[in-house]
Amino acid sequence: MTDTVAVIGGSMTKFGQREEWICELLAEAGNACLTDAGVPPEAVEHLYVSNMSSGEFEGQTGIMNALAHDLGLMPAYSQRVDQTSASGGAGIYAAWQSIASGASEMTLLVGGEKMTHRSTAEATDIIASCTHPAEYKHGVTLPSFAGLTARMYLDRFDAPRESLARVAVKNHENGTRNENAQFQKEITVEEALDSPIIADPLRLYDFCPVTDGSAALMFCSVEVAEEYADDYAIVSGIGGATDTHVVHEREDPTTMGGVVKSSEQAFEMADLTPDDIDVAELHDMFTILEFLQMEGIGFAEKGNAWEHAMDGRTKLDGELPINPSGGLKSKGHPLGASGVAQGYEIYEQLVGEAGDRQVSAETGLACNVGGFGNCVITTILEANQ
Repeated sequence: MTDTVAVIGGSMTKFGQREEWICELLAEAGNACLTDAGVPPEAVEHLYVSNMSSGEFEGQTGIMNALAHDLGLMPAYSQRVDQTSASGGAGIYAAWQSIASGASEMTLLVGGEKMTHRSTAEATDIIASCTHPAEYKHGVTLPSFAGLTARMYLDRFDAPRESLARVAVKNHENGTRNENAQFQKEITVEEALDSPIIADPLRLYDFCPVTDGSAALMFCSVEVAEEYADDYAIVSGIGGATDTHVVHEREDPTTMGGVVKSSEQAFEMADLTPDDIDVAELHDMFTILEFLQMEGIGFAEKGNAWEHAMDGRTKLDGELPINPSGGLKSKGHPLGASGVAQGYEIYEQLVGEAGDRQVSAETGLACNVGGFGNCVITTILEANQ
């Protein structure tokens, strides 16, 4: 079963502040994906829409049904997938299941979110609703979790504050090579370190922006893929896991248990190890998360990821390029779209269509995180041989 599901096309809209509302954004990515894959609407049997909070952000529900109508996919089965900020990865899991189980021969996944019409405070409050009620009523937000964890990590592993700034600098540099990224400017280490404090020790450039946007992927069996494309990607491994909802109950806040478990599942399914991965997209909603995921997945030893950032091993020309798309930090983070966009970047890298940010890759990994590690999906894609 592990080598039966293929990705034959994808798309990503421009991320940033968009005038369009959620249904228009989803339709933009969906139409582009149908065109890229060369698949007629009537061939799509399942439609999954990854979205966290269209009801809370816009008062808009039933977006999966609206999208099926707008794309002309009727009578395809449609379903909305919500797993907070890991909704995109959960959509990949659902789309993979639909093909691997034989329930569908052609499945379209579209992820999107409309957020920028709300103030930063309102958006932060909506996102914070995914925390445990006991923490939420005390005003705890995801940025505060990030700051507390970053302080613990830096102190425990004697990591320089500059190492986090280098993550931001790298991802901004990569973002300038992605025409769809929200931020199109390079920054310096000094600028990152001098930016305003948000959640000590994290500063403005350690955080991703509030973003509108959408992305899409087309899934089918390998046998069907041969009819549509010469080059495609195979979902060789996928795993999902849930960690404690209450963050302070974790034995070690610097270990993301969901990352560890989901990546173990994905590697076992793919019969691969971390050393086999050529490129990775990690969920850097905050710079510290890039380190925690690197260590949880096995790309770096515990407490050692910061050295990789300082040595340049995660840059485009490094041993393991991480977030060539610009990551959530520079590309943007439209909640439901982010995990799909991660998968799209890995797909683009594997079929050689990543343009100025292209690296040499036959195997890639995407890790999408919900909340502060409450739920995680890890996906491994391989180029067809």
